[in-house]
Amino acid sequence: METYIPISFLNDFIFCPRSIYFHQLYGNMDTSLYHTTYQTEGISVHKSIDTKKYTTSKKVLQTIEIYSQKYCIGGKIDTYDKAKKLIVERKKKIKTIYDGYIYQLYAHYHCLIEMGYEVENMKLYSYDDNKSYQIALPTQDTKRQYGFEQLIFNIQNYRLQDDFAVNANKCNMCIYNPLCDVSAC
Repeated sequence: METYIPISFLNDFIFCPRSIYFHQLYGNMDTSLYHTTYQTEGISVHKSIDTKKYTTSKKVLQTIEIYSQKYCIGGKIDTYDKAKKLIVERKKKIKTIYDGYIYQLYAHYHCLIEMGYEVENMKLYSYDDNKSYQIALPTQDTKRQYGFEQLIFNIQNYRLQDDFAVNANKCNMCIYNPLCDVSAC
């Protein structure tokens, strides 16, 4: 079977390419051993979706497996409303709309399109403050679409021994900092 890039890796890779390697080291280990409060709270935001209890509406798909053969990416969506042709990606609290958040939506878009669904709208949803942010489709933002494709290429071609630019702000926030041999701390 061909390997694929988990959609969750897109945002993680932008944060720090090395974090994906360290995440794999933890494997199926109990996340309470290394997750911070921030990660634990983020997971709780998805609980109603992960258990498919967010809604009973048959028009809203929750936590379905998706895959794009073109981009070799796969994962799960939060929600897709078939009637509204709307993808929604939930985050605990959105203070800044990072490229990684948008690229996750782009991945969802491409997977769903390949799977035969129609997508006309995409939103990010901030759980803590109940705000939604409309995101342009990849067909409407060719510059971001190029960035998405470049990110996929970079992930596919990344080597742990490649040069690494340390970012002290990110390293201080990274849950894998204790494992990293080149972090700023």
